[in-house]
Amino acid sequence: MTTVHVPTAHPYDVHIESGCLDRTGQLIAQVHKPCTAALVADDQVFSLYGKRTVESLEAAGFQVVCCTFPAGESSKNLTTYADILNCMATHRVSRGDILVALGGGVTGDMAGFAAATYLRGIPFVQIPTTLLAAVDSSVGGKTAVDLDAGKNLVGCFCQPVLVICDPQLLHTLPAEEFGSGCAEVIKYGMLGNAAFFQQLSEHSVRTQLEEVITTCVEMKRDIVCRDEFDHGDRQLLNLGHSIGHAIERCSQFTLTHGYAVSIGMAAITRAAVKRGLCDEEVLMQLISLLEAYHLPVATEYPLNDLFQASLSDKKISAGTIHLIVPREIGRCDILPVPSAELAEWIKDGCSL
Repeated sequence: MTTVHVPTAHPYDVHIESGCLDRTGQLIAQVHKPCTAALVADDQVFSLYGKRTVESLEAAGFQVVCCTFPAGESSKNLTTYADILNCMATHRVSRGDILVALGGGVTGDMAGFAAATYLRGIPFVQIPTTLLAAVDSSVGGKTAVDLDAGKNLVGCFCQPVLVICDPQLLHTLPAEEFGSGCAEVIKYGMLGNAAFFQQLSEHSVRTQLEEVITTCVEMKRDIVCRDEFDHGDRQLLNLGHSIGHAIERCSQFTLTHGYAVSIGMAAITRAAVKRGLCDEEVLMQLISLLEAYHLPVATEYPLNDLFQASLSDKKISAGTIHLIVPREIGRCDILPVPSAELAEWIKDGCSL
């Protein structure tokens, strides 16, 4: 087993090991005494891994209550969040109990927010079942739900007490979902690890899953520990996300998060090239790698629609948004830009 320690204000470990789902109960019992465990999962993930997770928890002495919801980004809202809270309240889950989030980014974000706010906070564990969640969203303590106006507009910071990552669970992912995670993997190489970027071009992510997950988790750990509450360096993790979130919204969330981030990374790099902030070779290398993983690099949504959607970005503050701008492979800058200028950045990035 590979263990990555995350020394935030409330420190925790990320365990990465093929087959470790069946030791879930044992691993959680090492950080929290057996109690009632509220297992939160979408209906698709629960059908695949719910029984194994429940059996492991019960074998370690936990009493399990299950709270499920329909799969998909459309469930990441205040209604489903309230349903999770009511499920726990109905089963009299107490402050001495624990929530276990089994699933991808939607489940982790929403269940984490529920744990952070139920009874003013109960501990929770992340068990990522998608590549995107394994390499990114399960670590760092960001929790949120969407509003009609935009993505992740309601949430808080709440670190898990443990992350259990079983790479074997990723083998059941549809190709599109796995590719979505690959976009976030490429993001890490782009923003801070040129050697890793090159490694991804030479060897498929599928052939080096544990190494890839470990590298990304360690990189995110280092950034989060420098800036746990997102006032400085942690903004680097938003590479591709400002335009990406606008694309997601324009698609009515039918486009996966990773696919939108892929387009967003290509777009912000195009805009940087047009503004003389990085060489065209950087853009060519990025697009080549994204396309090698069958990821999209352009969008046909109208520029004004993208701009209007981008104005709901939670990262806008006092009329300014901090864009993450590539300068070379493995190095990006945080560039404050007046939100009124976003339209020109989007035009430069999305016009081929």
